[in-house]
Amino acid sequence: MKNETPRIFYTLLIGLAFISGFVYFNWDNFIDLTNNSRNFLESHPGQMIPFDKFLNYIENGDIKKVDLYENGEIVVFDLFSSATKKLQHVGVKIPIRNSSLILKLREYRIDFTAYPAVSFDSAWSIVSVLLIPVLLVVVYQLFFSEGSNYDFFGNLRKARAKIQLDANTGVSFNDVAGIDEAKQEFEEFVSFLKMPQLFTAVGANPPKGVIIVGPPGTGKTLLAKAIAGEAGVPFISISGSEFVEMFVGIGASRVRDLFETAERNSPCILFIDEIDAIGRQRGTGVGGTNDEREQTLNQILTEMDGFKPTSGIIVIAATNRADVLDSALLRPGRFDRQITVYLPDIYGRIEILKVHSRDKNIDSKTSLKFIAQRTAGFSGADLANILNEAAILTARANLETITIKQIYTAIERIIAGLEGVLLNDSRNKRLVAYHEVGHALAGTLLKNHDDVQKVTLIPRGRAQGLTWFTPDEQPLMTRGQLSSRLIGTLGGRAAEKVIFGKMEITSGASNDFFKVNSLARQMVTRFGMSSLTPMAMDLPKPSIFFGRRLQTRPDCFLDVADQIDMQIIEIVEDGFDKACTILERNRLLLDQLATLLTQVETIDGKEFEQFVSSYTGLPKQTKLEPLSV
Repeated sequence: MKNETPRIFYTLLIGLAFISGFVYFNWDNFIDLTNNSRNFLESHPGQMIPFDKFLNYIENGDIKKVDLYENGEIVVFDLFSSATKKLQHVGVKIPIRNSSLILKLREYRIDFTAYPAVSFDSAWSIVSVLLIPVLLVVVYQLFFSEGSNYDFFGNLRKARAKIQLDANTGVSFNDVAGIDEAKQEFEEFVSFLKMPQLFTAVGANPPKGVIIVGPPGTGKTLLAKAIAGEAGVPFISISGSEFVEMFVGIGASRVRDLFETAERNSPCILFIDEIDAIGRQRGTGVGGTNDEREQTLNQILTEMDGFKPTSGIIVIAATNRADVLDSALLRPGRFDRQITVYLPDIYGRIEILKVHSRDKNIDSKTSLKFIAQRTAGFSGADLANILNEAAILTARANLETITIKQIYTAIERIIAGLEGVLLNDSRNKRLVAYHEVGHALAGTLLKNHDDVQKVTLIPRGRAQGLTWFTPDEQPLMTRGQLSSRLIGTLGGRAAEKVIFGKMEITSGASNDFFKVNSLARQMVTRFGMSSLTPMAMDLPKPSIFFGRRLQTRPDCFLDVADQIDMQIIEIVEDGFDKACTILERNRLLLDQLATLLTQVETIDGKEFEQFVSSYTGLPKQTKLEPLSV
């Protein structure tokens, strides 16, 4: 425990300084307080005279001089007594405060002196007395309390980095899965930290820094810790937002302190998370805050130029916005390499699930392959969250092992939200059933559509029912696949029109229309899948600068915007007509599936496919090869 004596001493010293200043600036008021009229009234109550008698003394010329107190409410004067032949100190209280007394004194040429009010009635005295304790507490908390960042020894300018000096972060490459390409890149850094002579012997300088770019939750921080753990060196981490402060020059000072800390602990890994908070392009903002951020960035650039490549310091930064970083930050000699970490594919998700299931009591019949197939587009953090939610559901149900049921429930809960109350109204339930079966049936009867995973009437989030598809993870999407997705998405509204007519369509397809509009626009403007010129025609949105609307797109694109909208409308209308045609041709099957869903409330994908195949032929699908786990 730190010695508190210096802090107590400094606190008392500051407190005495405040009290001394208060007494110094109010000393005259303290003197007045000892001589004011209130003390006279208390100590000489018998020498007070009536106000009428006081006026007679003025008119008779018996008073030569008076003293006014309390804004003219109390008058004290000397009066000659004929009985004692001496001057008496006499007082009078003025009943009504007005200016007539002053005029009367001037009329009879009587000298008068006005004194200020009592010191503790003044605003400054009251504020001073109230502020002194508050200031003492604030000063103590800011400068002397435990853990304060504002003290006389410069803690404000120190970087609040987390330093792990035991050379064991508890994370190795075995704990990082799904990003094998990035792991291979970083093995070179581990070799440099362990055996730098291998590089220096041939005159090679290892990279000073590397930027890891990837979506949130893909394991950027975990990968940096694994490098330090594999190399057995200290791990120093800090967030980019911790350099931002309201005081001028603090960010640059913290950068200098951070690199000094790294030099004292070299060889080491210096990790800066969310570097885009301070590494944005310079000259793009207005105001002092932007200038301070740019000074912090300039200091980082200077520090990275200052240390030698052989010093044993490797700077690793992480961001998911590499497009906004300043070009000077990415040039060779600073952050030499940029490694992109993508969302894991199905094989990567299986390996990630293996890592996160080590400490979970998962049932032996549970297949990680099926979990990976249902979690397309999930990051490593999402997969860890799924297993944790499944474990919570298992404990809530008083079960001993985590089964596939809890895992599937956790997936649906994370994607769609909490489970709601099932509809009791038979009419609305029938409407939702036709809507969801329309999605599933249209998708099943399309050649290039994803397989149906489950159709359910159980509400989740804002959705009254859900149709789940197993996405096909192919690196490239054909026009046929995109069109099939668009038609399947419109299958819900098409079923409502086919069964109930135009006047009975519902608002349940609102979210489907947003997806369809986005997909059709990408097909036209990004993928070149329209009758227009096959080129990218993403029209940038007009920007707002100081309240003025600035047109940033070329004039040649202004004429094309209407043609793009017409192409989007044509694609959507064509997809809706095809969805209606598919469901009209299979009207009997649509009715039977909707009736079955109303009764059982949930239909599994395999069961749904078997039911459809018993009535009509299924299109040939391109299936994925079975996985070997």
